[in-house]
Amino acid sequence: MKTVTTSPAPSDVDVVLPCLNEAEALPWVLARIPPGWRALVVDNGSTDSSAELARGLGATVVHETRRGFGAACHAGLTAATAGIVCFCDCDASLDPALLVPFVREVRDGEADLVLGRRRPQGRGSWPARARAGNLALARMLRRRTGLRLHDLGPLRAARRSALLGLDLTDRRSGYPLQMVVRAADAGWRITEHDVPYLPRAGASKVTGTWRGTWQAVRDMRRVLAEAPTAPVPPTPPAPPAPPAPPTAPVQGENSR
Repeated sequence: MKTVTTSPAPSDVDVVLPCLNEAEALPWVLARIPPGWRALVVDNGSTDSSAELARGLGATVVHETRRGFGAACHAGLTAATAGIVCFCDCDASLDPALLVPFVREVRDGEADLVLGRRRPQGRGSWPARARAGNLALARMLRRRTGLRLHDLGPLRAARRSALLGLDLTDRRSGYPLQMVVRAADAGWRITEHDVPYLPRAGASKVTGTWRGTWQAVRDMRRVLAEAPTAPVPPTPPAPPAPPAPPTAPVQGENSR
């Protein structure tokens, strides 16, 4: 993995954007990164100059040579330095500006992991095969963890140190699910909020075909079959210590 930094100043939030030939969508996505946040575009072997375009638009570019959605996401997580890390697809189907309330919820200690529940906007934004696979996985997740989630979408936010503590190992399509499963095993507070899901730019690398959809479902079934783990639950940053009380003057022995 090679990291090229074009925005060296520390940011409040890092947004990981896994990228494979997304030159068409990058300008729209990067223009919607909230001010003060840093975009980490993880190039996963693009051949359409996505990396050069992202760099020119002011993003930090991370090169991950190992192919796989999980490999790209985890490369972005390990390259991140901000206290809170978000994930968002890089295909213009989701607006990264929608992450602002997610981050606020994590920062305020109201949740440990915040997920976006995709709500399709217009025809073609979410193929029937992809919806069916997502519904089946949500039901399997409920049986495995008890979580009553409706979606395993890519838009999410959590604290970086806590995510690293989950020790995620999947480097394919099972990565987003493994994050949720291990967070649930650790007792994290996980919330879900509706987000508009737009027609993506270009063809999907996963759900664009029945074969890709089936491969993703197979990866996720493998994750669900893992034995439960028990990582250390996330701990919010300790509040600043209160100021010390003033010291009373010491009186001499003969004072009355």
